[in-house]
Amino acid sequence: MLYEHLAIADVVLITPKVFEDSRGFFFESFRQKEFEHHCGDYRFVQDNHSASRQGVLRGLHYQLKHPQGKLVRVTRGCVFDVAVDLRVNSPTFGQWVGARLDDERKQMLWVPPGFAHGFYVISEFAEFQYKCTEYYFPEDQYSISWNDSDIGIKWPLSGDAPLLLSDNDSKAISLKEASFQF
Repeated sequence: MLYEHLAIADVVLITPKVFEDSRGFFFESFRQKEFEHHCGDYRFVQDNHSASRQGVLRGLHYQLKHPQGKLVRVTRGCVFDVAVDLRVNSPTFGQWVGARLDDERKQMLWVPPGFAHGFYVISEFAEFQYKCTEYYFPEDQYSISWNDSDIGIKWPLSGDAPLLLSDNDSKAISLKEASFQF
């Protein structure tokens, strides 16, 4: 696998070596020792799988008491995936990085604990899977507005599909309004 540290160095784009022939394909999607070497010593405790249609934007989600590191990938379709640094003592606090993830390239993105995470569905339909370093606690789920001008994410929004947000995400707060005590 190829591990590429993005503009925020702790966020890593992982490209697996895919073996394809007339029967289909095979690739190794995770190897603990290699992951530790490139991303850090983390243990995964929960796997999640979501399906969304075009125009769905999920996020920007984060946790305070139980921050989750997430190893994310798309197994069907295409999304634009985003990580926002919320570590208050970080030189990149409030900055974002994004990557286009799809089922063709089979890339993964490592989003460490202390980051907000979100994605926008570009394709007609997408299935999104991710491993988490902490269990999900609904009472510890927070959202920063997807279009916060202080963050300035350049989402590749499609004019063809209406933007679809959950009720919680449509009520998300700004980065300035949020408090962070990881």
